Amino acid sequence: MAPLYLVDYHTHTHCSPDSSAPLANMVRAAQAAGLRELCTTDHCDLQQEDGSPLGDWDWKPILDQFEQAKVPQNRDDFCLLLGIELGGGHTDPQRAQKLLEGVPLDFVIGSVHNLSPAAGGRDFFFLDFQEEALARRTLDDYFDSLLALAPLPCYDTLGHIIYPLRYINGRSGHHITLDPWQEQLDQVLGTVIETGRAIEVNTHNGREVEQWRPILERYRQLGGTRVTLGSDAHKPENVAKGLDRAARLLREIGFSSVTLYRQRQPRQQPL
Repeated sequence: MAPLYLVDYHTHTHCSPDSSAPLANMVRAAQAAGLRELCTTDHCDLQQEDGSPLGDWDWKPILDQFEQAKVPQNRDDFCLLLGIELGGGHTDPQRAQKLLEGVPLDFVIGSVHNLSPAAGGRDFFFLDFQEEALARRTLDDYFDSLLALAPLPCYDTLGHIIYPLRYINGRSGHHITLDPWQEQLDQVLGTVIETGRAIEVNTHNGREVEQWRPILERYRQLGGTRVTLGSDAHKPENVAKGLDRAARLLREIGFSSVTLYRQRQPRQQPL
C-alpha cells in the first residue's frame, strides 16, 4: 500500500491566545514529522471566553508571521498554507463574512467553542460539567449552534464536531455519547454535504481518533466525501499527533482521499 499523504490542517501559534509557539517552529516540526502540508489556523473567535463579542481584529500579526515563515521554510515536497479557525460565525454572520474579505486565506475552519449568546456565551473550557444535566443542556445548545452555523458561507470545514465531549467526558468523567442528538447531527452533516463543505477529524494532539468512527461512518452513509485532518497542535511537539491513525481510520471506513484547500477551493488527494 502506498505511503499515507499526511497533512495537518489545524494548528495554532503565538497569534492565538492559548499558544506561545512561533510559526517557524511549527513548520520545522511538520517537516520533521514528514508532513506534506501544514496549514496554520490561529483563533479568530467572534465570542470571547466570557461570551462577549469580539472587539477590534488585526490580521497583521498573522500575515506578517506567515510571510516570514513561508519564504525560508518552503520546499518542493512541503507546502505551508494560510488558514484561520473562525469561532462563533453564526453569532454574527455579517461580521464573519466581512472578517474574511480581502485576506489571502487558503482555508477556514468553522468552529463552535461557546454556549450560544442566549445561554450566556461562556467558552466550554470554563464550564463545570460535574452535573450531567448541565452537560446535556450544553449539548442541546451546541447542536442548535451547529445547525445555525452549517449553512453559512464563512467556513470550509466544520471543526471538531465532538468538541464539547473533551470536557464533558474527558475532564468530567461522564460517558455521554451523541446518540440522543442523532437527528440534529444528521441535519448538520446533511447541510455540510449539500453545501460542498467538509468535516474535520480533529485528533486533539493524538488523544481523539477512534472517537471519530461513528461520526465518519454516518457521514459516509449520508454521502459525505470531504474530510480534513488536523491535530489541533498548540505547540511543536504536538504537530501531526494522531494523523497517521486518523488517515488509516478513514481508509478503514471506506474513504479514499483527504480534502486539501488552495484559496478556499477544495480538491481531493488520495490518502
